[in-house]
Amino acid sequence: MAVSEEKKEMHDPRAQGIASTIRVVPNFPKPGIMFQDITTLLLNPRVFKDTIDLFVERYTGKGISIVAGVEARGFIFGPPIALAIGAKFIPLRKPNKLPVHAYTRSGEVISEEYVLEYGADCLEMHVGAVQPGERALVVDDLVATGGTLCAAIALLERAGVEVVECACVIELPELKGRERLKGKPLYILVESHS
Repeated sequence: MAVSEEKKEMHDPRAQGIASTIRVVPNFPKPGIMFQDITTLLLNPRVFKDTIDLFVERYTGKGISIVAGVEARGFIFGPPIALAIGAKFIPLRKPNKLPVHAYTRSGEVISEEYVLEYGADCLEMHVGAVQPGERALVVDDLVATGGTLCAAIALLERAGVEVVECACVIELPELKGRERLKGKPLYILVESHS
């Protein structure tokens, strides 16, 4: 997608309404972080619907069979997008959140570790949740340094999935997360320069 097209999307009046509902919380969860709080967006049904609608309009008819949501806020936006475009929803979970039977190995998971702007973490997915050749959209609320999205992409690609694009409500462009995606398309609704 051309930058000019993305800038045009960000000037959609719905995107401007989304931007106006996001609350910035300074020094959370630690000093120096300007936390982008989407709770205020979720409290406004019209704006929440506009958020989902903008993503659905973009991804309808694109042959996407998987919407992979990153824990936890990707779980808010991913399922309604998946339902609307006729795709399955795959939760990409934090460690030890997916059940694994120790003796039969049923429910086995694969994982991908990553570094974020204020620590390190890991994403897990059940083995068999996806099939090689499926086409995926990765959804999260925000891209900052890009570590979480890179881990999600790597996890899905290790399972043979083609990641078509990543979609986030908010981008913090000064943290250059987009650059870490190595050319993987990223669609956002709002840029925050806080």
